[in-house]
Amino acid sequence: MEFNLWSFFLDNLESAGAIGGYVSLSIIGFSLISFAAKKRYNNAWSQIGPKWAHPIIGSFLGAIPGCGATIVVASLYKNKKISFGGLFATFISTIGEGSFVLLGASNEADVAGNLEAYAIITIFGLIAGVIFGYLSDILGFRSTLENNQENHKKDQNLEKKHNTLGSKFIENIGFYAIIAMAVFLAPGSIMALWGGGIDAISSLTSLVSLVLAASCIIFYCLIRFINKQHDCYGDIADVKSTLRHAILDVSLVVTYVFIGLFVTNYIIDVLVGPETFAAWMTSSSYVVILLAALIGAIPGCGGMIAVAAAFITIPSFPMAALIAASIATSGDGIFPLLAKNRKDGFIVSAVGLLIALVVGYISLVIGF
Repeated sequence: MEFNLWSFFLDNLESAGAIGGYVSLSIIGFSLISFAAKKRYNNAWSQIGPKWAHPIIGSFLGAIPGCGATIVVASLYKNKKISFGGLFATFISTIGEGSFVLLGASNEADVAGNLEAYAIITIFGLIAGVIFGYLSDILGFRSTLENNQENHKKDQNLEKKHNTLGSKFIENIGFYAIIAMAVFLAPGSIMALWGGGIDAISSLTSLVSLVLAASCIIFYCLIRFINKQHDCYGDIADVKSTLRHAILDVSLVVTYVFIGLFVTNYIIDVLVGPETFAAWMTSSSYVVILLAALIGAIPGCGGMIAVAAAFITIPSFPMAALIAASIATSGDGIFPLLAKNRKDGFIVSAVGLLIALVVGYISLVIGF
């Protein structure tokens, strides 16, 4: 079948916009809740629970379906409200958008759900997240947040020099447009968590998802490369400022979600091909575990979605490979983490991959 680049581009753009609707709920909702808590307690909210409990809290947050929790925890980590162990536990336990595939509620993979598989990999992720989260904190890993804070101040000063009347006008249009589209997509995003949707406006929802993704990409590129504003999770003084920071975070995540989906799907569907990919996934269990972990470790959720779909559609696909992929995946929360804490982001991804392989092979030995 002839490859149509334009259709492929639009399909991935729409998928990124659909994910963006859910991401918007998570980021904007968390930002407003944090703002209200900060005002109510006069900035006394220093951490999310006692530090000794951060790996447990992080692991349970990561087990929430979707990528919203990893994005939120990346924000908490940036603001020093959760330890590295809590952050690491979240990224180990998350299944990302692959959770919706297993729950039968994904727009990116039209396959039936498998609740038993979802429950098994969630339990493995929770246990591994808690164990390795505590190991990280016990070993005393130190972040480079101090340097990031200095760079943040420099970025704010640089931003003031680059803002122009024209760019600020376009920025405001993007800001209100993204908020409006996020509000429109919110009901459908909530219903999608249970595999539902609003059929009467499905065509309009697809169109809005496309426009949301395109708007986020344009908005992020304008802010990042023209206005030279690198600020994510910065200080907030009022509701509007809080929303501006949230929308910048949304645009960053959606932009990289699109890039991740486009690259992953192009490699799997075009360069490798469905037949070759299926052949790989039906080879030796030891090889499949390695391949699944590597695919799952690809930044974003595209790799995990592909592995989850393969597990459901290929009868001989080993559960151990799905477990390895679920632990290796970092979800879309890896993008804001890499943007502001590149070193920590690489550590989370690389060490997470090693842990995924260890847990995957152990689970194979014990019969999964």
